Amino acid sequence: MTLSNKTAAVTGTGFIGPVHVEALRRLGIRVKGILGSSLAKSETAAKQLGLPKAYASYEEILSDPEVEVIHITTPNRQHRDMVMGGLDAGKHVVCEKPLATNSVETSELVERARKNPTLVTAVNYNVRFYPLALHARHLLQTGAIGRVLHVRGGYIQDWLLKETDWNWRLLPEQGGELRAVGDIGTHWMDLILFITGLQIDSVFADLATLIPIRQRPKVASTTFQGAERHPDKPELGPGTEPIRIETEDWGSVLFRFANGARGAMSVSQITAGRKNQITFEIAGSEGSLAWDSEHPNDLWLGHRDKPNELLIRDPALLSQDIRSFASYPGGHNEGFPDTFKQLYRAIYEYLAEGDFSRPKIFAGFEDGHEELLLCEAILDSHRTQAWAPVKRK
Repeated sequence: MTLSNKTAAVTGTGFIGPVHVEALRRLGIRVKGILGSSLAKSETAAKQLGLPKAYASYEEILSDPEVEVIHITTPNRQHRDMVMGGLDAGKHVVCEKPLATNSVETSELVERARKNPTLVTAVNYNVRFYPLALHARHLLQTGAIGRVLHVRGGYIQDWLLKETDWNWRLLPEQGGELRAVGDIGTHWMDLILFITGLQIDSVFADLATLIPIRQRPKVASTTFQGAERHPDKPELGPGTEPIRIETEDWGSVLFRFANGARGAMSVSQITAGRKNQITFEIAGSEGSLAWDSEHPNDLWLGHRDKPNELLIRDPALLSQDIRSFASYPGGHNEGFPDTFKQLYRAIYEYLAEGDFSRPKIFAGFEDGHEELLLCEAILDSHRTQAWAPVKRK
């Protein structure tokens, strides 16, 4: 299928903004420029990425007639206003998760998007686009493992293990009241809902801030990189100050699904050695399947009455309708950066097709809203230490 030739701009020069740029350019999508939190950061990023334009302000992007798609990768607190500005300017919008900081804002954005159905709106849940995650979805849709009985798994990292590790996501006024759940748990929940097609009715959550005091450095560090260490006291960054942390390092959540199935998710950003591990195991009435992002090209298939199987990613072995999302032959591994490329392939093919009434394989604003509803139920459950319903209006 043909990709749209629309021109994009990216807001945000941290860890994930350049990932968007790279993936778009791998597809041949023109990226005109990038916006940082200052003109100096915009200019540095544009030079490093080889982009023609360093934007001085978001308003400059909105008024640029060449830019038709905006990719928003700024801190969470800025998402709502930037998305609204993009829609008001008639731009297609791809927003990093979370779509906004609460369900009131996400509901507002869903309604705003519905008023202009000629605009494509997406949330950047890239994990859906591991080829074997797509194939797992196909297996469930075709009844290969029967009715879903229970699901377990999680999203585990170690980049905030030390008290000297610092990032804006630690602060609720920057990233929201939920951190591990909001930052990585939403990826896992979106993936499971996408694969299974189920809906979560209620949750029971236990969250913990296991490093309650952290040392905030005066010199900002990059996501997934520790602060520069003090030469005399390597455990401290230069000019650090102690800050009490209110957001969770770890969380465990039980789920009750609408079909009667059960689920359990664990999230952690303080598990040494787990750099970026996503796992799921889905047990069905006829079989089961399991996947681990640290081994993304293997899908385990479990059976009761015959030997288990290990499916190695190979386009020739995948469902025909998802083969285009695996670019390389079997034995040529695909991983994290490829998920962004395949997500944007889906979005820009959708744009080129022009039929915005057909179902999306990528996450839309409705999915982004659903994740905020789940997060709010999880926070409510943790505070009350009881089962909490997901409150949908």
